[in-house]
Amino acid sequence: MEPSPAKGKLQGRLLVSTTLDAKDELEERLERCVGIVTSLTNGLSEREANDAITANVCKGPQQHEEVCLGLFALLLTEPPQAQRCYRDLTLVNRDGMNVILIKINQILMEKFLKLQDVCRTQLVWLVRELVKSGVIGADGVLMTLMKQIAGGDITNKNLWLAENVLDILVDQREWVLKSGMLIAMSVYTYLRLIVDHGTPAQLVLRQKEVDFCIGLLREKFMECFIIGRDLVRLLQIVARIPEMELLWKDLLHNPQALSPQFTGKGLLQLLTARTSRKFLACRLTPDMETKLLFMTSRVRFGQQKRYQDWFQRQYLSTAESQSLRCDLIRYICGVVHPSNEVLSSDILPRWAIIGWLLTTCTSNVAASNAKLALFYDWLFFSPEKDSIMNIEPAILVMHHSMKPHPAITATLLDFMCRIIPHFFPPLEGQVRQGVFNSLTFIMEKRVLAHLAPLFDNPKLDRELRSMLRERFPEFCSSPSPPTEGRDEGTNEMKMEESVSLEMDNHVLLDKEDGCYDNTEAAFSDDEEEINSKGEGNKKREFRFHPIKEAIIEEPADITPYVDQLDDMMKEKVLQLQKGSDTETHCEVMQEIVDLILEEDFDSEQMSTLASCLAELFKGHFRGDVLPDEITEESLEESVCKPVCLVFRNLCQMQEDNSGFSVLLEMLAELYQKQPKIGYHLLYYLKASKAAMGKMSLYESFAQATALGDLHTCLMMDMKACQEDDIRLLCYLTPSIYTEFPDETLRSGELLNMIVAVIDSTQLQELMCHVMIGNLVMFRKDSVLNILIQSLDWETFEQYSTWQLFLAHSIPLETIIPILQHLKYKEHPEALSCLLLQLRREKPSGEMVKMVLSRPCHQEDQFTTSILRHWAAKHDDVLGEHIKALLIKNNNLPRKRQSLRSSSSKLAQLTLEQILEHMDNLRLNLSNTKNSFFTQTPILQALQHVQASCDESHKMRFSDLFSLAEEYEEPSSKPPKSRRKAPASSPRSRKGAATPVSNEEESASSSASEEEDSKPKAPKRKRKGSSAVASDSD
Repeated sequence: MEPSPAKGKLQGRLLVSTTLDAKDELEERLERCVGIVTSLTNGLSEREANDAITANVCKGPQQHEEVCLGLFALLLTEPPQAQRCYRDLTLVNRDGMNVILIKINQILMEKFLKLQDVCRTQLVWLVRELVKSGVIGADGVLMTLMKQIAGGDITNKNLWLAENVLDILVDQREWVLKSGMLIAMSVYTYLRLIVDHGTPAQLVLRQKEVDFCIGLLREKFMECFIIGRDLVRLLQIVARIPEMELLWKDLLHNPQALSPQFTGKGLLQLLTARTSRKFLACRLTPDMETKLLFMTSRVRFGQQKRYQDWFQRQYLSTAESQSLRCDLIRYICGVVHPSNEVLSSDILPRWAIIGWLLTTCTSNVAASNAKLALFYDWLFFSPEKDSIMNIEPAILVMHHSMKPHPAITATLLDFMCRIIPHFFPPLEGQVRQGVFNSLTFIMEKRVLAHLAPLFDNPKLDRELRSMLRERFPEFCSSPSPPTEGRDEGTNEMKMEESVSLEMDNHVLLDKEDGCYDNTEAAFSDDEEEINSKGEGNKKREFRFHPIKEAIIEEPADITPYVDQLDDMMKEKVLQLQKGSDTETHCEVMQEIVDLILEEDFDSEQMSTLASCLAELFKGHFRGDVLPDEITEESLEESVCKPVCLVFRNLCQMQEDNSGFSVLLEMLAELYQKQPKIGYHLLYYLKASKAAMGKMSLYESFAQATALGDLHTCLMMDMKACQEDDIRLLCYLTPSIYTEFPDETLRSGELLNMIVAVIDSTQLQELMCHVMIGNLVMFRKDSVLNILIQSLDWETFEQYSTWQLFLAHSIPLETIIPILQHLKYKEHPEALSCLLLQLRREKPSGEMVKMVLSRPCHQEDQFTTSILRHWAAKHDDVLGEHIKALLIKNNNLPRKRQSLRSSSSKLAQLTLEQILEHMDNLRLNLSNTKNSFFTQTPILQALQHVQASCDESHKMRFSDLFSLAEEYEEPSSKPPKSRRKAPASSPRSRKGAATPVSNEEESASSSASEEEDSKPKAPKRKRKGSSAVASDSD
């Protein structure tokens, strides 16, 4: 009995929780591991404890993981033991701290906000120690930790985190300089944070940040060059700080002072380089990112106000938080690129969120920076390099705001005009061309049919309209530019010819109420189908048309990188660039791989080489990967690409080969430049004969990446695959679930990705895979949690999930507790699927209990409908189960029932609930010939309950109890003609059941003796003797 207090004491030491919160799975697991370590070392000297731990670790992988996690948890929760635990951890771990890095990443991404203050401090200390020790993968953990530093937040906790992470970067500078991505990410992070730290109390921290950023920018400028155009935006915002002003002037007027490779055209080259999603996403905390993605993928347009209000209260309520709006707008424009299915639905569009961010901005400086963030991709837009999705939100904000918020449209148009001459006068021509390219591309893609109604609108003042006509005369006339030359080979482009201004990618609001926070949004009815027997391209006059980006092959530009390679490698890369056919490319690529595997290869060139290869092979990552017709020949042909040679060489090596780790490092660098490499590797491992049985190589690849975590890497790659190629996602699904069950079956993350995009045909194919035995998507220990997670998904996603579940042979009793989570108005999908499945099952005691534990609502017919079905098919089994539940709940003291029902958020079964459901069933069966209520078990149970229940229940359920009265006294009260069936049926069965009834009554009498009044006892006795007399008749 003594371990219990210790366990209770440990509970909640890692995460902050309330009494209402369910116990966290991760915390429970870490507690178990702490218990294992404690039991191994309890009462032993330090040396004996080390020997015991080491001996246990040697038993197998499971013991190794348990001991490592136990030491990790002790390190977080017991600061005095931290040094000893870390020392033990370094001694006993056998995987290069991989299991610890994975858990740290998981905590940072999922649990950081809930961490206790002590644990948060210890976690930062641990990251510092990992960096000091040079643990492989520590850079990825440090970048994840940086992501937790919130922009626009000057609370003590956030300032403490920013300063401590900066101290790690400064103290371990030599280690930082070894990772190009870490250099760029840390410069991007702290350049952004400098803006927030302007008060006198924060000047010391700001000076440290300024010195850190200037040092890296001057020493490693070409590593920072990969940030792209947003580096200039961040530098521009902090350019008035004296030290930054000198660097800013060098950037503009003397670029070679920063790097000899940064020539006179370097600034233009930097501004034309699109910033990677990694950098735009790194300035949002995981919680912000989750909430924003939820709004853009789940919330319906018109129902967004409460979500926006929550976000405003949480992150945008202070004066300092105004600077966060730029990060949010850049993230929405550059990272949130909805699929065509989302664009065509009524999900909250991106422009509405950006409009809300602009209209709620209270600082002029922040508003100006927010507008620059919105238009930043316009200034040097190139249709060949940039995406339409980056510039689409700005034009749609202006277009949709014209009616409800004309001032917003006017200020954005004015900003667009004035930014051209004022952004950077020497590049005014390029900026003008960039904005012109943006507007032209917007019209070519039919985002808006034409721009004249926007630029020459009467709601704009005369001066602004005049300026627009002067700057953009081409777009102020009504006819739109011809688009016949841009045939993309689809009927949709032809259909777009007839799309009017009012019907672009998102349906307009009919009302003039605020379109950013309106709770009564109404959609136009223009999407009605217009049948036309003539031309096939007129089937729908108005409909959504996906934005299709024209794929224009431009020559690969490897100029910034190729000169950094040694002569031999440079020659091969240039050969690769000049080669025209795939066979030549493959030959040269094999020679490059051979050079990489040579002992004298300079590993510092790896990042540069990866940049060259990513640029040269970008065409290989466009379009569909999976052949239209899947045969052995077509699959082998599809993996005959130069980049697949790296995969093939990897498959042919042993893991202990030195070249194996070198090639993994090569792929990891390539992965940073081209994230699609991940799912291409998965495809190769499944499709290629040379890779048969080598799927585990992906795990080695995931651990070699900056992420360092198989689960995170796998989910990111499958998400990228989902966005690019749904057919490939379905093709990979069986292998992914089979090879990585621990990563796929423990949560619903991958399942949600799949059911969110598949169609009915693909759903049926997956069900066939399940039934054949090629695919297992659920297992007993986690299926209930996954189905509970799915309750928040879209209707089709939920139905697909249930169909896939039913294709498995998992007993329904495994998931029947989900009934306690289901509400009839909120979860109709799950209820309807469960109802159809329950009707096929013979009722068990647990099933009946869960069905009866549902609250009684007049509109909720679930319980009555399934009880009626069971009463018709399995009346005897159902009767026995209900009798057992009635007697069990009746014997519980009333106080205990009320305590039990109020102690949990989930529904609990009470006597009153059972009687309510029974009464509903009685009413439902009243006009039928069903004889369910004539069964002996039911009548005995009702008699038992009636004998001990209070007067209010007797009055309320008098009709139900009257059935039992007629059963008990048939001789004294001849039954009326309408009740002959209930009276006659039980007689043949009463003899065998009578002794049971008497025993039950005596038990009931003793159990409720204190609660019932004295006159009731003889009444129960009389009923019992009456029943016996009836049987003797």
